[in-house]
Amino acid sequence: MRSTRSTGPTTSGSRRGTGVEPLPAVVGCACPDPQCVVPGAHPFDPGLLAATTDARMIRWWWSRRPEAPVLLATGGRAPCAVSLPAVAGAHALTALDALGMRLGPVVATPTRWAILVAPYGLERLGELLYAKDCVPSSLRFHGDGGYLPLPPSTTGTGQVRWERAPLEGSARPWLPDVEAVVDALVEASTSMPGGGSRLAY
Repeated sequence: MRSTRSTGPTTSGSRRGTGVEPLPAVVGCACPDPQCVVPGAHPFDPGLLAATTDARMIRWWWSRRPEAPVLLATGGRAPCAVSLPAVAGAHALTALDALGMRLGPVVATPTRWAILVAPYGLERLGELLYAKDCVPSSLRFHGDGGYLPLPPSTTGTGQVRWERAPLEGSARPWLPDVEAVVDALVEASTSMPGGGSRLAY
């Protein structure tokens, strides 16, 4: 996976691993924008162009900003994602399990859950969505040029965690195809009695 360091919420207290827990994060961002709408969940200058898998570069970033969240730069050869609001995401996983859908890693924040999928391009995504009569309005797509916070980051909305973690020691976890995930989510969304949807906002 490609990753990049991002600005994080300002924190107080000692670093993790010292036996003393840090104080809760202050709602805000270390970036220059006092009105930042995604505190701790966006790339730090120079942004996504700095995304890398180079271990030496990542160690250098970490030494400079040890509390900064980790971001996955989605697209290209890196995983992409489909995300939903947290409550809808929990319903979606239950529904996908009932359908026998095989999933890979799932990232959870207090506000949104993201299902990691195999890389896809914007052209393919456009064709996929055009072919659907309807798609749950709660879905967001994280593809080329996008990014996603990964555990153990803390952002302005709270702790990022694995709802379904990659297998330990797996550098390249198995990922489902985006079309299979969207098909299953559409089926789950339209299978409620009375035409309701558990995947709506």
